[in-house]
Amino acid sequence: MKRFKDWGLLPKVLIAIALGIICSFFFPDWLARCFITFNSIFSNFLGLVIPILILGLIAPGIFELGKGAGRLLLLTAAIAYLSTVLSGLFSYVTCRLTYPGLLGDAAVSLGGIDMAANDLKPYFTIEMPAVMSVTTALVLAFILGLALINLKGDTLRNAMLELREVIFAVIRKVIIPLLPLFIFGIFLEMGAEGNVGPVLGMFLKIILIIFVMHVTVLVLQFCIAGAVARKNPFKALVTMLPAYMTALGTQSSAATIPVTRAQAIKNGVDPEVADFVVPLCATIHMSCSILKIVACAYAISLSMGMDISFGTYAGFILMLGVTMIAAPGVPGGAIMAALGLLASMLGFDANMQGLMIALYIAMDSFGTAGNVTGDGAIALIINKIKNKEIAGGKPESSTVPA
Repeated sequence: MKRFKDWGLLPKVLIAIALGIICSFFFPDWLARCFITFNSIFSNFLGLVIPILILGLIAPGIFELGKGAGRLLLLTAAIAYLSTVLSGLFSYVTCRLTYPGLLGDAAVSLGGIDMAANDLKPYFTIEMPAVMSVTTALVLAFILGLALINLKGDTLRNAMLELREVIFAVIRKVIIPLLPLFIFGIFLEMGAEGNVGPVLGMFLKIILIIFVMHVTVLVLQFCIAGAVARKNPFKALVTMLPAYMTALGTQSSAATIPVTRAQAIKNGVDPEVADFVVPLCATIHMSCSILKIVACAYAISLSMGMDISFGTYAGFILMLGVTMIAAPGVPGGAIMAALGLLASMLGFDANMQGLMIALYIAMDSFGTAGNVTGDGAIALIINKIKNKEIAGGKPESSTVPA
């Protein structure tokens, strides 16, 4: 059991999916309903936690980003946000062009899944109404985050920072450990209804498309960075591969910071620039994570016959880019931060969110690896801007934040 606890989230989720499918063939209804009851309670718990999660993560994130007075720091944040949003839009356009023909019958079959209409019902449920809506939580988080930047006292600031620690603890010790059981229940229920085949077929095709998009985004990022910094983009990308491989193993941007910093310096980035760009981007630059979330959400929206218009997804991507700043540094943290927007802006119910989590986590390490590799491209751009300003006569101390 101790060894199992030490396993990463991805192996646990894959095992949960496999066991859910296998058990669906022989579990009696009374036993299946036990897991469906757990899923019902866990779904309500997520609905309760998500607005608090948004408030507790985004407000401190805005404060910590805004307290740095350096203009170059704000420029780094703007470039990271632009990269994240453009990756999301690229993902949307790619999905719109490829999904209808590539997914075909798998998407149509998935659209027939209606968890609420099956015969297996939970024994009971526990209502947990949220203290506020997701939209209210977002607006309040922005207000408090901006207010914390200008407040002189530390009382509210310390309270929000402590709330963030509480949220981190809930994610690490409650939500993440229980996710495999939640996903097991979802696939157990789908297996009992005969819907597993179309879902798995769609999953494999989506994962292939996402991987191709990851490679494309990284090449584009380094082509732009190479043009700005006047460096060979492909050589710079190859130099960052150790960071990519490290992130594949750790599934953590934060844990990869030392390697990302070292490889950025090998690309010619000044150490003082790497010292603030790499840790900052490890927190706020989530280009490959948003790419995955948009691709997975679009697939489910398409299969369920939901709204997939550009207007709906453009607004979702713009808000998701901000929400990604608050993504906690744990495996699956980005999708946890995105659940509120999936529910409020795209209309995803708990079962759709469960499918999103399973599909996202299946490629979580690749998203993290793509994020940290892209950090190297941003470091090249910021380093060029810094050196150009110094050459133009501006003092170096005014460009790099302390």
